[in-house]
Amino acid sequence: MSSKTAIRTSVFSIVGNILFAVIKFVAGILGNSYALIADAIESSADVLSSVLVLIGLKYSTKPADENHPYGHGRFEVISTFAVIGFLVISATVIAYESIVNIKTSHESPKVFTLYVLGGIILFKELSYQYVIRKSTETNSSSLKADAWHHRSDAITSVLAFAGISIAVFMGKGYESADDWAALIASGIIIYNAYKIFRPVLREISDEQVYDDLIKEIREISLTVNGVVDTEKCHVRKMGMVYYVDLHMIVDGNISVIEGHKIAHDLKDEIQRRIPQVADVLVHTEPDRVTML
Repeated sequence: MSSKTAIRTSVFSIVGNILFAVIKFVAGILGNSYALIADAIESSADVLSSVLVLIGLKYSTKPADENHPYGHGRFEVISTFAVIGFLVISATVIAYESIVNIKTSHESPKVFTLYVLGGIILFKELSYQYVIRKSTETNSSSLKADAWHHRSDAITSVLAFAGISIAVFMGKGYESADDWAALIASGIIIYNAYKIFRPVLREISDEQVYDDLIKEIREISLTVNGVVDTEKCHVRKMGMVYYVDLHMIVDGNISVIEGHKIAHDLKDEIQRRIPQVADVLVHTEPDRVTML
């Protein structure tokens, strides 16, 4: 269910980005605003990145097979890195074109572009709120990256609005204000790309940053009949799900069959209470106290 939600959310992003890329580009050309054209460039990159997110989500939800015993969750991480790449590329293009336009004299933007930007800012912020909520619900890092694309778009549009306002209302000598706004926006896009990159790097390197989840797993373990305590507990994230390696401690005098049953009960209980856990590998350790 979470995978279907993630895919629907990704399609929403694609359609929205296509629509607004066209609106921004046309308004930027007719309204003589490079800040708006730069915004359109970023939205065009967003379309491509959202398509990559969609492809990554579709592949990441494929079941495990002989060649991929842990499933295909890493495809989502790969698509997220591609999204980051598009953010960096779009920021670089915007920065370069902004500098060129700053050095070139041109007319001030048209007033109507402010109304276009006002509507875009509102829609993009609402889109960010929607997609980030769905990324939390589905535990999807690529959807989180997609959400930040919407937030980046809203920020660049705010800066474009400010730059165009200065250029329009301050008059002669301030024609390049919207170009400066686009240049500043490119720096913000790079910063947002870094914010997306850091947690995804942690995920793909299996960095242990799931303390809250580990604590919850340990607490659940103690509710399972026959589990005396837990020892090691390692968690890795694969796409939208988690894989757990857990050492449980049981009475050292019970039989192998009893220990095997407790391990299965433990796995079933963890997966029942935490649906995002795809698998639990349980290692059985004897309670040395009971063996004395």
